Amino acid sequence: MTPPPRSNGHLGNEARRDGPRLGLSQAPGPARRTLRRGVVILPSAFTLGNLFFGLYALVAAIRGDFALAAWFVVVAATLDMLDGRVARFTRTGSAFGAQLDSLTDAVSFGVAPAVVMIQLHFSESDWGWVIGFVYLAAVIGRLARFTVEQGGEAKRQYHGLPSPTAAIVLCTHYPFTQTAFFQEQLGTLPWPEIVAITMVLLSVLMLSHVPYAMVPRFDLRTGRGRATAGLVAAGALLALAVPRHVFYPAAVAYTSWGLLRSVFMGLLERLPERDPLMDDPGDSLDEPREVDYGDLSPGRRKTSRGPSHDP
Repeated sequence: MTPPPRSNGHLGNEARRDGPRLGLSQAPGPARRTLRRGVVILPSAFTLGNLFFGLYALVAAIRGDFALAAWFVVVAATLDMLDGRVARFTRTGSAFGAQLDSLTDAVSFGVAPAVVMIQLHFSESDWGWVIGFVYLAAVIGRLARFTVEQGGEAKRQYHGLPSPTAAIVLCTHYPFTQTAFFQEQLGTLPWPEIVAITMVLLSVLMLSHVPYAMVPRFDLRTGRGRATAGLVAAGALLALAVPRHVFYPAAVAYTSWGLLRSVFMGLLERLPERDPLMDDPGDSLDEPREVDYGDLSPGRRKTSRGPSHDP
């Protein structure tokens, strides 16, 4: 008696041998699954590195080492920029990653800068810490809105001042105060009052609708892309060479430029050409849909009552 034909939807040995020639997929092996799992973990590793340096900045501020706290916040901001790019490059972005990144940013760019400013300028005041609370609340609100509106990933530009930029403005102010230029030209200004006003202004900008440009993506295959890459590399080298002189002025310039540009465009009554919350055309990073070819087995085709339509 001949055995009954297969009816469980699995391909036989011959079909499996002919699978690659017929274009049928095969189940990924253990090595492929391990590689995939490692790639998915990679963006979260950058995010946790961001959290590590954000917490270390907080500890340094409590110990009174404000310069070290400032550079740890800068490192955290760099890792925050890289985790998104790694997720896009490896196509491993997820809702979990967006939530993890948002919670991490609340510590690195909310709690840590607030504590640095309170320790530096408001420790002698009974109610000076309220300024830190205002800033922290603005960071939390900014991150929550960013997750809802832009899914934790900027599309064409940032909607409001990014929280890492605000944190760099506040924290790198202290290293800048240690330069000879500051002590000779700006040291006599009432900095506690200026810092309080700056924190309120940064809070407003983070919750505003002012558009801020993203770090440019450059393509080395084009002349413009190579020029952009060269400028970014030159700026990075300059920042590494004289960080006390570069980070604070650069962050202030970026913050001011976005605000002034928005005011100028408003005076000209010019509206943006495209919605800043929408993706760039042709820049979709969606994963290719995985198809289960088990339905194409002979047993399934015989029992099918009509054409199937995948959603």
